[in-house]
Amino acid sequence: MTDWDKELAKIDKQLASISDEELMKGAPSVVLGKGGAPAPRTLPPTKANAAAGATLSMPTTSGGKPWMAWVKVLVAVAAAVGLMFWPWPVRCGAPLLGFTAATGGVALLGVWSAIATWRHRLGGAHVAALLVTGWGLALGAREVLPRVGYAVASAERPAQWSCGGTR
Repeated sequence: MTDWDKELAKIDKQLASISDEELMKGAPSVVLGKGGAPAPRTLPPTKANAAAGATLSMPTTSGGKPWMAWVKVLVAVAAAVGLMFWPWPVRCGAPLLGFTAATGGVALLGVWSAIATWRHRLGGAHVAALLVTGWGLALGAREVLPRVGYAVASAERPAQWSCGGTR
């Protein structure tokens, strides 16, 4: 077992022996890179990093245009709302396959926009993108699960894919 109080006391003693200027000398500063975005930070030079030749790059935020992430979210939301106005009955056959593919597409649009909003640190837009993903998956599951035998089939969602009456 490690005695954490002793270990932390050693660390405190080491930090007390170093001046603030010397401690901050190795700390990375924020440098603006191309386009005004923060440049990637690297680990401060230490004996272990110098021996290994390591220069681990840690990006702060992605560059680019945050408004493009919002455009992606709006496209995904529009597609999700469009599923509510699907023009054909989705009981069986080609319309069912088209609707199922569209729900998968909406879920993928949600993931695509969620990645963009995560990179740009847009919290509200990220939540909207995740809701679109969930919506697409839920609508797809509502149609698929009765047909694969996992959920109870109904007159609206029979346990068959084709309209001919066979499975």
